[in-house]
Amino acid sequence: MNGRRAAVRGARGLLVLGAFGTLLAGCGIRATDVPTDFGPAPSRVRCSLAEPEVSTQAGRDLPMRVFLLCGSSLVAVDRTVRVPDGAAETRRVRMAQGLLDEVSEQPPEAGYTTRVRGGTTVAGPRPGDPEDTLRLSTAPGSLSPAGLAQVVCTFSDSAAAEGDGSVILGGPDAGPPRRYKCTDEVRARPGDREPPSTEATGS
Repeated sequence: MNGRRAAVRGARGLLVLGAFGTLLAGCGIRATDVPTDFGPAPSRVRCSLAEPEVSTQAGRDLPMRVFLLCGSSLVAVDRTVRVPDGAAETRRVRMAQGLLDEVSEQPPEAGYTTRVRGGTTVAGPRPGDPEDTLRLSTAPGSLSPAGLAQVVCTFSDSAAAEGDGSVILGGPDAGPPRRYKCTDEVRARPGDREPPSTEATGS
């Protein structure tokens, strides 16, 4: 008798497990014995690269990278920027202008966008500025967080940056420039807040 009761209880247990497994399968959940770390939600935006354009103008073109928005993240995209010959400081400002022109254009690649205003220009330092200052025609603080992140990360990936990868930016007014950094957090969520910065002083 005891053996028969034990068999009945075992059969009922199997039925319960089978029903539970069916319930999980119906909910789209697959059982696993391995701990799973799902991480952040993946972006639903798919961005594809276009074929690079071939320039027909005379001059020296250098391969560089600009940062564009793909979904909610910044992604580096290859571009060709014209850098004229001349004094190092002049070439640096003109290179920065070439990068600004590229990053402000509506990207031809599918899925990419930009928040940098077209027509933005850049100039060198004013008296009293650190020598590597780049002054934009629009105050950095008036740019959207994503647009400023694009500018900072694009410049920081070029010869316009300081030795530590930081970028010194100012506006058209007499306000002191600030030293900006492109961090992993900025590249991952550029629209959440501005790139971290500190006041830059010295000449």
